[in-house]
Amino acid sequence: MVITSLIGAIPGIGGDLLFLLWGGFSIDDITLHRFYSLHFTLPFVILMLAILHFALLHEFGSNNGLGVHVKNDFIPFVPYYGIKDVLSLFLVLVLFFVFVI
Repeated sequence: MVITSLIGAIPGIGGDLLFLLWGGFSIDDITLHRFYSLHFTLPFVILMLAILHFALLHEFGSNNGLGVHVKNDFIPFVPYYGIKDVLSLFLVLVLFFVFVI
């Protein structure tokens, strides 16, 4: 309740935003359902965006800061970036399993 009440401090529209967020004048069943739905769907949205990011990176490759396209400066996604990402994921999973087990 304390964190969501901070939205009410926004001048002018804070009260209306708080009413919209809570679904009423206080935290109720609808508020819990909204936050649970957000908590459940947000990881899937993040996963889809990560997959889209990898697909676009695989399609167009990495880019330099100036945006100049040079064919000689191209490094393919597979095997270089792909192996690096798989090894990083493997290391994170090993550390996770060490803590769990």
